[in-house]
Amino acid sequence: MLHQHDVFLSLFMHFVYLLLGSNLGDSKTVLKSALLLIEEEIGKIVKLSASYRTAPWGVTDQPDYLNQVAKVETALSAHDTLRGVLEIEKWLGRIRKEKWEARIIDIDILYFDNCIINEPDLKIPHPLLHLRKFVLVPLNEIAPDFVHPGFNTSNSHLLAQLDDRSSVERKEEN
Repeated sequence: MLHQHDVFLSLFMHFVYLLLGSNLGDSKTVLKSALLLIEEEIGKIVKLSASYRTAPWGVTDQPDYLNQVAKVETALSAHDTLRGVLEIEKWLGRIRKEKWEARIIDIDILYFDNCIINEPDLKIPHPLLHLRKFVLVPLNEIAPDFVHPGFNTSNSHLLAQLDDRSSVERKEEN
């Protein structure tokens, strides 16, 4: 039974889609740890894709990634969600040196509700999601009909129109 407090909170809940990726260390364990921390710090995971072994993108001379997409229900704002995922990355050992480098963990905000945010430190929808097979394949597993607010087209249509032919191999159920 919902309490008055729960009903009040539900009026201010948001849905955020997060992409998790790792290609250093024990990536499977790192993703599991990240998911636990997301549940503690960001909100409830309501949908989770399988994990996918994916070819690196951008800088290709590095190990393959393990990627996964989570849909999370949160009471946090988009900016607080960003702060939370950056903290989780730090707790798990992420050190930022170069763009698109190999990393123990990377957590990107793909969508936050139907918001469009274009600020120096926060861009939602993720500005490259429509170009990346490693994003669109797991995203389509859990949200094929979600409409990209900038392009006004579904994730499944974005995937169907994609030119990226890189390797994305389903590894396991969540």
